[in-house]
Amino acid sequence: MTREEFFMQKAIELSARGIAGNEGGPFGCVIVKGDTIVGQGNNRVTSTNDPTAHAEVVAIRDACKNLQTFQLADCEVYTSCEPCPMCMGAIYWARPKKVYFANTRLDAAAIGFDDSMIYEELGCDHALRKIPIISIGRNAALKVFEQWKNKEDKVGY
Repeated sequence: MTREEFFMQKAIELSARGIAGNEGGPFGCVIVKGDTIVGQGNNRVTSTNDPTAHAEVVAIRDACKNLQTFQLADCEVYTSCEPCPMCMGAIYWARPKKVYFANTRLDAAAIGFDDSMIYEELGCDHALRKIPIISIGRNAALKVFEQWKNKEDKVGY
């Protein structure tokens, strides 16, 4: 078994453990730095009533807490399924060096986890989305952005 297969097997084991414990859907993820698992998670959406508690997000939070950082630049993500749009966003923000996945998003759609509507919605004009996206208060919000832009002691990310 290769190193990559070993860590993917750990992610798959987490996905099975999560469904066995009725914590959420069949998804697991480990974050690896070097040859050490620094973060792990399984889907906990239904057990925590948190729609963001996908395996990748749980694992990213765990890894960042354990490493005391908000970026995972020297890490790899092993996830039992191709990440959904939300998880891909979280992964890009965390900035790992590589992502490995097992099941595809089509495999997930075949068992009821279909993200195709989200992919389609992201390409639509705000006003035409299933959940309307409406901009208000921009002038006041821009003032706060200007404060951030001019803040000399900010921590960039």
